[in-house]
Amino acid sequence: MTVHQILLLVIIGYLVFSVDKKQEFFPAPVILVLFGLLLSMFHYFDNITITKELLFHVFLPALLFISAYQFPTQALKRNKILIGTLGTFGLFLTIAILAVLIYVIGNLFISLSLAAALLIAAILSPTDPVSVVTILKKSSDDQQVAEIVEGESMLNDGTSIVVFSVLLSMYTKGTSFDFGGFINEFLLVSLGGVAIGVSFGWLMSKAIHYTYHRQYQVMLSIIVAYGSFYLGELLGVSGVLSTVTAGMMLSYEFGRNIKEVHFKDQLDGFWEIIELTILSLIFLLIGVQTANYLAASEWTLAIIIFICTLMVRFVVITLITKLRINWKRTISIKDAAIITWAGIKGTMSVALVLGLEAAVDKNNPIIPLLFAIILLSLIIQSVGVYPLTKRLKTNGLRHN
Repeated sequence: MTVHQILLLVIIGYLVFSVDKKQEFFPAPVILVLFGLLLSMFHYFDNITITKELLFHVFLPALLFISAYQFPTQALKRNKILIGTLGTFGLFLTIAILAVLIYVIGNLFISLSLAAALLIAAILSPTDPVSVVTILKKSSDDQQVAEIVEGESMLNDGTSIVVFSVLLSMYTKGTSFDFGGFINEFLLVSLGGVAIGVSFGWLMSKAIHYTYHRQYQVMLSIIVAYGSFYLGELLGVSGVLSTVTAGMMLSYEFGRNIKEVHFKDQLDGFWEIIELTILSLIFLLIGVQTANYLAASEWTLAIIIFICTLMVRFVVITLITKLRINWKRTISIKDAAIITWAGIKGTMSVALVLGLEAAVDKNNPIIPLLFAIILLSLIIQSVGVYPLTKRLKTNGLRHN
């Protein structure tokens, strides 16, 4: 991928975001993916590809930091237990139920082992709120659904990577699933990532206090985003959770200090441009990359699995919100439906597919199947969020 191609993709992305002001029925990410599919028809873009390293080590840390830093601390305090439950226990339950359905239904079309079904379910479980959070906030006066969707996504990104790594090892090596070993590894990697994120975010927030130049403060925020990620990966823990925790810790520290309001304005302005730039590249590249697999995809199975992901997610969310009285009172069936539909498969799912692609045979039928399901999710769910939310929010969240 040349510099000229990158600049052209960024320009296209900027134009789409600039023109798509309302982002309601046709949100920018959907348009970008469709543009990417169109660009794949031109020979000029034949050598363009998105790799696991580019997505996971360059784009992802910045997007995670932005989401974590901008996520309101008060929103986390209000919904921390529900978000935590959905992002951990809810993710495990989703993977388990979805894997069984994929195993049973999938073998009617292609040969699938239980390990492969678990791997597919793990890849399709993380959610990406990028294309829907703004829409949710516009389509409803109540912000809690958007907060839950965004908070859950930040947590289940980290959780899904840990689960995926264990399942990928099991799939490629043909080893059996060790529940005890999985729990130990999950706790070590997850808690280790959180510990590094808290420490790194706190230290960097103090360092920024000693720097009065706004440009240097922004530079330090870049160190927070990428430094926490790479430090976590270097130490063998979750770099994703390290970055998410560091971003939230930085936001929390500056939220306590009114003198740093000017810094937050400067930081927001810088990272908003970075976010739009990265999203432009990611969704265009997803479109270009997906085009290579469309012809080989088992579309009937992809559609069935896509429907199953929605059904399982709705059941899991409904069950979890019945666990506590206050959740049952505040999260209605309609709200559960909106949270379900807003759980779009996006950047993280693509990163996991690319990780799978790097570890298995290029002709593995699971790869095109996953790209087809992700494409269906991105387009259908993104386009449907606004009309569905407007229709269902006639009786929104019920607060006591």
